[in-house]
Amino acid sequence: MAVEGESAGHGPLAQFEIHRWISIEPFGVDLSFTNSALFMTIAVVLAIGFLMLGTRRHALVPGRWQSVAELSYEFIANMIRDNVGQDGRKYFPFIFTLFMFVFFGNMLGMVPYSFTYTSHIIVTFALAAVVFVGVTTIGFMRHGIRFLGFLMPAGIPVFMAPLIIPIEILSYFTRPVSLALRLFANMTAGHTMLKVFASFVFGLGVFGIVPLALVTALTGLEFIIAFLQAYVFTILTCVYLNDALHMH
Repeated sequence: MAVEGESAGHGPLAQFEIHRWISIEPFGVDLSFTNSALFMTIAVVLAIGFLMLGTRRHALVPGRWQSVAELSYEFIANMIRDNVGQDGRKYFPFIFTLFMFVFFGNMLGMVPYSFTYTSHIIVTFALAAVVFVGVTTIGFMRHGIRFLGFLMPAGIPVFMAPLIIPIEILSYFTRPVSLALRLFANMTAGHTMLKVFASFVFGLGVFGIVPLALVTALTGLEFIIAFLQAYVFTILTCVYLNDALHMH
């Protein structure tokens, strides 16, 4: 829920509060522009700027920006090739965009006084829901009603159907939940822990050298986790897409 004015507190969880910056409520529907929306916009602008900067010259011997942009392209292209196959090439724009949105959101959250929109379950679940609905739609478009065959894996005796089918249904519909919770929980826990140890640094004064060292180490670890969570979110999307295309 959006809140106006100053933060309700300065505890470790205060950094996750959503603040309404521009109130927009047409017909009673709250479409206000919040700090979360602002940092999503910044992430999109940075991602577009990064790609435009990296691809503007098309040099035969790439510079630093072009090298990083090409590495990003190859990284996602190889991920799709290894996990989906050639059939997944047409979905490269969506998967690349998904990775960039999550990655830049995670990295922006590492900037002091910024906002980590991937630490909110509503954002991560919306992304997971788009993946889930899209993959399911692709599955039915490619296989028709035969796509329901994933509910009964090959080789399972018919008399096991009453047990296997409910388990497969539950497993399938928990995909977006687990996908959303994994990203949300990791980003929230990491940032909360950083804030807790940072408070010890100021609270202990000259004796805060130990928590300061921990904060430094945890900050480096959080950068790695920020990348890994974007990677995990994207590669699981590729795995789900592969299941829909090939019904493995």
